Amino acid sequence: MASPQGVTGSTMPRRQLGRHLRDLRNRARMTTRTAAAQLEWSEAKIWRIETGQTSLRSLDVEAMCKVYGAPADLVEPLAALARETKARGWWTSYGDVIAEGFEVYIGLEEAASGLTLYEDGLIPVLLQTEDYARALLEQTIPGLTDAELERRLRVMAARQALVTRADAPLRLDVVLAESVLTRAIGDDRVRAGQLARLRELAARETVRIQVVPGDCAYHAGLESGRFVILDFGVDDSVDRPEPPVIFVETFAGSTYLDKPAECDRYRRAFTDIAAAATGTL
Repeated sequence: MASPQGVTGSTMPRRQLGRHLRDLRNRARMTTRTAAAQLEWSEAKIWRIETGQTSLRSLDVEAMCKVYGAPADLVEPLAALARETKARGWWTSYGDVIAEGFEVYIGLEEAASGLTLYEDGLIPVLLQTEDYARALLEQTIPGLTDAELERRLRVMAARQALVTRADAPLRLDVVLAESVLTRAIGDDRVRAGQLARLRELAARETVRIQVVPGDCAYHAGLESGRFVILDFGVDDSVDRPEPPVIFVETFAGSTYLDKPAECDRYRRAFTDIAAAATGTL
């Protein structure tokens, strides 16, 4: 199945810009309430900007820099970054089949250099075969039309292309609970094909897949549940590594964590989970 083509989109520029503006506000020793009052905005708007959830006009950035007393040589680079927040990724054309808010994750995934993830429920989307995905969608969303199903599969194919592309493929370090491999999604043919796909991907230099046996003793994944650590390259605007993001998805919604202590906690958890694995595929 062919993958949609397009640009990375505005997720990373929004995130970078929000972080820089939050740093400027903190250096100015301003609370979000004080900043909002001086800019005549709501605190909610400041929060959305600083967490990278909204695009921003260059004029608004200039106003924020003025209020925060930003160095003059920083204003134009941040204004240019604001213009990048207007970019649209390929996934914006699939809003009808992408869960509300999940486009933020897709944008981060698109910009990431590597993912570290633990999964205890289902085969991760980046590793699924088309047959497995079809069987899963038929079970979880009954009544899908053929057109809706095909559009969902196109989104999956576009995401999976990150792993197999020739130029700088996305690095994957995956630990699966054994139950993920034995769960009855599809018939025997579908499950056999999915296992073969996992082995095929695990043979790539950029992919490692480990399995935690169901009868093992305690490991951190029993409490953490599934999670993804997204790592990025260098933020060219400040010439330093782009901070990682932890993505935690539950039935009730999704959470993004990026504080150093939170990232360290999940990295330690992954190390503990991986130590319980019996080997690689």
